[in-house]
Amino acid sequence: MTVRDDNLVAEEARAIEAGSETGGSPEEHKQRDSWTSRTGFILACVGSAVGMANIWLFPYRVAQLGGAAFLIPYLIFVLLLGFTGVIGEMSFGRATGAGPMGAFAKAMEMRGVKNGRVIGKIIGLIPTLGSLAIAIGYAVVLGWACNYLVASLDGELMAQTDMGAFFGAIASDFGNVGFHLLGLAITFIIMILGVSRGIEKVNKVLMPTFFVLFVIIAIRVATLPGAAAGYEYLLIPRWEALLNPTTWVYALGQAFFSLSLAGCGTLVYGSYLKEDVDVVSSARNVAIFDTIAGLVAACVVVPGVFAFGLDVSSGPPLLFITLAQVFQEMPFGSVFAVILFVAVVFAAITSLMNLFEAPVEALQAQLGLPRAASVGIVAVAAVAVGLFLEGGSTVSEWMDVISIYVIPVGAFLAAVMFFWVCPKGFAKKQAELGREKPLGNWFTFMTRYVFVGITAVVIVLGIFYGGIG
Repeated sequence: MTVRDDNLVAEEARAIEAGSETGGSPEEHKQRDSWTSRTGFILACVGSAVGMANIWLFPYRVAQLGGAAFLIPYLIFVLLLGFTGVIGEMSFGRATGAGPMGAFAKAMEMRGVKNGRVIGKIIGLIPTLGSLAIAIGYAVVLGWACNYLVASLDGELMAQTDMGAFFGAIASDFGNVGFHLLGLAITFIIMILGVSRGIEKVNKVLMPTFFVLFVIIAIRVATLPGAAAGYEYLLIPRWEALLNPTTWVYALGQAFFSLSLAGCGTLVYGSYLKEDVDVVSSARNVAIFDTIAGLVAACVVVPGVFAFGLDVSSGPPLLFITLAQVFQEMPFGSVFAVILFVAVVFAAITSLMNLFEAPVEALQAQLGLPRAASVGIVAVAAVAVGLFLEGGSTVSEWMDVISIYVIPVGAFLAAVMFFWVCPKGFAKKQAELGREKPLGNWFTFMTRYVFVGITAVVIVLGIFYGGIG
């Protein structure tokens, strides 16, 4: 680029920061909903990160891939991704005051690309539609959890003689329509209330409650005869696992997907963030609490499964068949089954609100629709498509395709837009807003080269392994 081009890019960057035509007028930003507190924002982001992967996948991977040794590569990747990708998506959203479509459009305008606004919006459709697609599948799982919660409350769950058959009947074509719609209704009612009055307030209640409930279950599991063998298998490191490349691949996948890096949810939550909030410390807290959630879940699942001589499996069978059998055998198991599935429903709702927020925001910002109408359109799409995904194998295949081919691509595109398309130094300056101390020069290198490279690697590994998250 010439010096004149560089000056043009710098002017575009200043325009966004000042809230000019490129960045949106001050009136537009005043009308846009926002988080009322830093705590509310962090809890909402934690809610988006803490989900089924923490409950039915993290315990399995820790147990099968080296016990405590697995935590070494996992924590390395959490640290690396949290201090690059999570900070980046939060800052990108805040800098542009928009979700993926608006953010990508503004990045392309800042670069001075001809028709950049249109091109950016088209590219931004990829993570936006990916978020909608994964949410539609996730809502099926929320429906299963709602069914199990009610079944644990009325005693039906504890009376089952074949838990596999019970789950199979629910996870069949049109086998859970009522509870599926109930889960969607709860989620969308909260979302209609908006970011500050709905999503933020609910996350302030659901996320702390989720952690408390899981700690209660973990304490109960610790008292079970035979649980010690599970702790041993879980916590004693098997160092030879670190020599297996698969351990590192799945540790990367677990960290990447658990932190909700997709170029959509975290980005759009960041777009509601005020400039005086430190996104670096916010990203750190999200990574910490997400990791704690996974560890607590592992301390529930693995010792509980070992206590009753069952196999540690992965995916929905671990939660809906194996753990349900554990509570059947456990004294006062009906009480703890209720606690478990309340926590699961809470985790699913908080994650689902984040996933649906990207398409809702896009309809509001790009078409100028009221929030209620935007939520309604997304709700119709979720029902129209989701009801045909209720079969366990169908929704599994749907989620695999989206998580392998769309979600990491969205994260890659967002990273390229923020760290490469936006002017050099812009990302670092935006990440430093609200901080007392500036970030070191490491941030630019780690984000532009290391994080962008990792997202590309995740795409390739996901295709090669058939999914790593």
